[in-house]
This record gives sequence, C-alpha cells and structure tokens, in this order.
Amino acid sequence: MNKKTFIILLIAFSLFSSTNFAQNPIVQTNYTADPAPMVHDGVVYLYTSHDEDQTVRNFFTMNDWRCYSSTDMVNWTDHGAVLSYKTFEWSRGDAWAGQCIYRNGKYWYYLPVNQKNGGNAIGVAVSDSPTGPFKDALGKPLLTGYGYIDPTVFIDDDGQAYLYWGNPNLWHVKLNEDMVSYDEKFGIVKEDLKDENFGYRAKKIDNRTAAYEEGPWLFKRNSLYYLLYPAGGVPEHLAYSTAKSVTGPWTYGDTIMHVIKEKGAFTNHPGYIEYKGKSYLFYHNGALPGGGGFKRSVCIEPFDFNADGTIPLINPTKEGVNESAANLDPYKRVEAETIALSEGLKTASDSKSGIYVTNIDNGDYIKVQSVDFVKGAKKFEASLASASAGGKIEIHIDGKDGSLLGTLGVTATGGDQIWKTSSCKVGQMKGVHDVYFVFKGGDGNLFNFDWWQFNQK
Repeated sequence: MNKKTFIILLIAFSLFSSTNFAQNPIVQTNYTADPAPMVHDGVVYLYTSHDEDQTVRNFFTMNDWRCYSSTDMVNWTDHGAVLSYKTFEWSRGDAWAGQCIYRNGKYWYYLPVNQKNGGNAIGVAVSDSPTGPFKDALGKPLLTGYGYIDPTVFIDDDGQAYLYWGNPNLWHVKLNEDMVSYDEKFGIVKEDLKDENFGYRAKKIDNRTAAYEEGPWLFKRNSLYYLLYPAGGVPEHLAYSTAKSVTGPWTYGDTIMHVIKEKGAFTNHPGYIEYKGKSYLFYHNGALPGGGGFKRSVCIEPFDFNADGTIPLINPTKEGVNESAANLDPYKRVEAETIALSEGLKTASDSKSGIYVTNIDNGDYIKVQSVDFVKGAKKFEASLASASAGGKIEIHIDGKDGSLLGTLGVTATGGDQIWKTSSCKVGQMKGVHDVYFVFKGGDGNLFNFDWWQFNQK
C-alpha cells in the first residue's frame, strides 16, 4: 500500500467512525427520563423528567422537569429546568412523567406529583413559551386518585382534547377547551383492561392479566389511533394497541421494544413524533456512566411503520439517530449547550448568560454534528468565563482526534461568572463536518463555556 492510498483510507475511516459514533443516550450532561417530545413551528421540543445525581432512599429522586430542543434530531440544546414540583404549592414532590402540548397560544404541561396531604395528583402548568417559565394554571390538582400518574395529552382533528393516564389502571377524560377542566358529563372513564385489548402477562395484577402497566402515549396516524405503553410489569417492555376511535375499543398490537436488560433500567417510557417525514421512537435506558434504574437517560430510534400501519419490533441501539434532519449554521451564535455528544460535562445557569457548559476538565469534549461550512471560515470566537488562565479549546473536525482547525487559549476573565469573548484564527475548510471542541488544561475545572461562532473574516 502506498502512502497516498493509506492517507485516503485513514481519512475514510475517520469519517466513518465519526458519523457512526454512539448518539444514545442523547443527553450526557444530566440524567433524563420519561421523554415527551413535541413538534411546534418546525422545532422539536423534548420535555423530560430528571433523575438527580444523588439517589435518596434507593428510590426515584426527581424534583424538576427539563426541556431540550432540536431542528436536526442530532444536536440538542439544553434549556434547563423549566419548572419543579415546587411550582405547585400543594405538591410535596415526585416530579414524574408528564407531557406538554400547544393550544390557543399557550403551552399546557400535564404533570404528576404527590400532594402535601398525601396521594397522587395530576396538575397543569402553563407558559407563553415552550421553554418556560411555567406556572401553576389552576392552583390545585386537575385530577386526584391512587395511581394517577403519567398523563398523555392529545388533541383530535375536531379540536377535542383528551387526557389518558394511570398505573396500573388506565383512565381517560375529555378536556374542555380551557385545558384546565374536563367534561364532567363524560366523566372519568376507567378502561376495562383485557388481554385482547392490551396483551397478556403471566402474573396477575388487580385480578387481570392484561399487560398494560403505565406511561401511555397517544397519537393518531392515517385515521388510526395508537396507544404506546410500558407493559408486562417490572422489568418493562414497550407495547402498543390501536383503535378506530380515540376512546377505543383498543386492539392489542404487539411488543415494540423488548426489556433492555443490559442497560440497568427496569422501567421504560415511550414517546413518538413524526418530524420532517420520518418517524422516531423515544425511550429511556440506564446507559450513562453511573446510570441504572433510578438514573435513566433518554434515547431515540428512527423507524419505519410497516405497510399495513403496524409498528415493527424496534431494537435499542448505541447509534440512535445518525442521519441529521438538517445542517447546523456555524455563522450565527450557537449555544455551547447545543450538543450531539459530550463527555465529562454538566450544564448550569446564571441570570446573565442563561444555560452554559461547566464542569470542564482536561480531556472532556463536545461534539456538534453536521456543521455546514458552506462559506468556509477564518475565525472562531467563544464566550468564556474563567477564574484562572491556562486552559484551551482545540477545534477538531470529523473526530476527537481529527484535523485540528485551531486552538483558542483561555485567559482569566476575573471569575467563573464573568464572561468575555475570545477568538482565534482557524484553518480553511468547506463542506459539512462534525466539529469537536476538545478541552485541554491542568487539573480541576478549567472554565465555563457559553456560546461559539465561526466567522469568514
């Protein structure tokens, strides 16, 4: 093999390895669970529950809900915690799985919590923005009862809104147009859970063998209604049922994802969207370092429906979504917390800069996928805060150890909350590339990183 052939093969391998690098879990800076995606005005907003880093009493330790957004399905921008259980003054904790929906210029977020006086409840939060802040829309629970958790909300083509929820039973109501009350004449309907409607489990629960467990997710496709749900008891797999009416009767479909045994999470939670003509299943596992049953992480798998509308068996993968739905523009300000993949980092916020990347140590990195350098670039600039000098950002393309475009030295700004813009020259490049920001320096946290941008001049 001559030198020229070797170099070509080396470049090809670098491109192949970077584009096939693991993308699941999609958020690496926090533990996230119970994905609830929403498409609005061409943007995917992903709402998640949040498993805290420190688990208390060996049980789910969940205090707030987070939001991420994307226009390409590979790079996700962290918008931080958009509300906590404390938003509901009547709540004492347990910020579990919810779902947000847009209607009449507002964003309605249906959330399960536990009440101060005991018992499960579903509250409603509202915001003028998909990224919050959200506030309590009612000042009291919308619904209360044992097992009243995991609501899914859906607006049908005729404008009628529905709410399904429950573990281990399944209920639904018709929501009124105000989205904070329900049709009391229609009432609270409890589903008759039968095997033909929701599959079979060997171990009875509540004197029935139907496999439905919790976490329903309702949507409509081609005049058919789909209900996805965790099933079979712990450990859970994902299954689905379909109906010709939004209120049933439901017909059991099949398993759509087996129990994820090797990833440590004994629960699961489905979410589904169609975005730019493609279908995506959201779920969670325990695959992040330190992860497990009480420290879960959201993942995504693209898939195609079968020709008859049935859902195929979907295998969980490390690769997840590799094909970007759009390219990223590097010539406008990009938040540092817009990330396809990272290692060792966390996000935090302050009143001046909002969300930023922190906990940056030597060797940590951020990958931003499918960056389109259609105009080339000559300069890179970034907003940074550092109490000391000595750190640097190496800018690589198509791999953590790929071609080095430039190196930005980080000088002391006067404190880790005092932000200054620094810049460096970069080598010429064109085309679509994955960009890696590799952080180098001494021991300990090096600096904080707020935003970046490439320029042609």
